[in-house]
Amino acid sequence: MIQVKRGFVLLSVAGAAVLGALSLSACASTEYDQRIAEMNTRLSVVDARATSADQKADQALSADQAAQAAAAHVNERVDSLTTTVNGLEQAPPPRTPRG
Repeated sequence: MIQVKRGFVLLSVAGAAVLGALSLSACASTEYDQRIAEMNTRLSVVDARATSADQKADQALSADQAAQAAAAHVNERVDSLTTTVNGLEQAPPPRTPRG
């Protein structure tokens, strides 16, 4: 009978230890889950900022390419006008009518 009580006591102690360990791991799991949720939130914010910066960089690149194309067009026009002006400058002076 004493051995039965001793076994019951050991079983009770072991059960209490298991329950204690499970309750502590549940607390740790909850804290871990909360930290993971916080990190996911921060990562989402950083990802949104990176996406926004990427879009702004794409817009700036498009604007730069458009400005380069416009500058190239203006340079072509200036070259054309320079050729015309040079031709006019080298033309003989106009004749004066006899009179």
